[in-house]
Amino acid sequence: MKLGVLTVPLSDMPLREALPYLRGLGVQTVELGAGGYTNPAHLRPEVLLKDKSEIRKLKQLLKENDMEISALSCHGNSVHPNREIAARADQVLRDTICLANELEVGVVNTFSGCPGDCESSERPNWVTCAWPGDYPEILKYQWEDKLLPYWEKAGGYAQEKGVKIAFEIHPGFCVYNTETMLRIHREIGPVLGANFDPSHLFWQGVDIPTALRALKGMIYNFHAKDCRIDPANTARTGVLDTKSFTDAAGRSWIFRTVGYGHDAAVWKDIISELRKIGYDGAVTIEHEDCLMSGREGLEKAVEFLKDILIYEEPGTAYWA
Repeated sequence: MKLGVLTVPLSDMPLREALPYLRGLGVQTVELGAGGYTNPAHLRPEVLLKDKSEIRKLKQLLKENDMEISALSCHGNSVHPNREIAARADQVLRDTICLANELEVGVVNTFSGCPGDCESSERPNWVTCAWPGDYPEILKYQWEDKLLPYWEKAGGYAQEKGVKIAFEIHPGFCVYNTETMLRIHREIGPVLGANFDPSHLFWQGVDIPTALRALKGMIYNFHAKDCRIDPANTARTGVLDTKSFTDAAGRSWIFRTVGYGHDAAVWKDIISELRKIGYDGAVTIEHEDCLMSGREGLEKAVEFLKDILIYEEPGTAYWA
């Protein structure tokens, strides 16, 4: 495994400064945001695709800093009911896939997206319950009329470019848990896999090693981000919480730097399960902790993970 960082918290630094800083911390790979909801400060596909010399410069910069790109990110909603928003997200996705091909990066991270509830919708509608009967009808429309047709085409485009798409399993979008990830992988094929981020599953009550085991073979990227569930607030209001993330004291849960939501024993089990299922890619720190600055959260996460990651394949054991 390799220790990585999604560089968004360093958006105030040029990449030529961010890379040596990260290398000095012991980071081995970076994930670069290319647009959508992700800040594209360090990577603009529309610029690089028009000027191949810029791609060569980026490759040289990475080489000079002994750094690899683990994935490109363009988290958007390509099935948004607003056609203009959907079209922009689709274009960013396609540009990012093209750039990944040029950079020889095998994975593009994004969201599955969430449509509206009918053709005249203006905003996405995330369904969280099975009754009244309107909701199953909405789900049927979203999956059969919007989600699957779109990703069949987009997945085919990614396959042509030799790139895999990794969905961040994220509430608010159609692929938000283990079951929905399994479904879209089964329906579309292996071009679609998971960008597994435990922080979005902890608060749903998911046991992370169990979910990893269920998704064996379809985890294409892994985000190291934690989540702290507030027992008192959750006991009062449950886990479905629409309060602002700035209301850390009032929310049922908030995102935390790794180690501040769950202890080292939990994260050791997660990393060990990744090894068991054959994942040997990047473990990429994503910072969204509202109680720490980006720089502090990133540095604390690096130190926490250094002693937990499994870097080497096991040798021949005495019992083999």
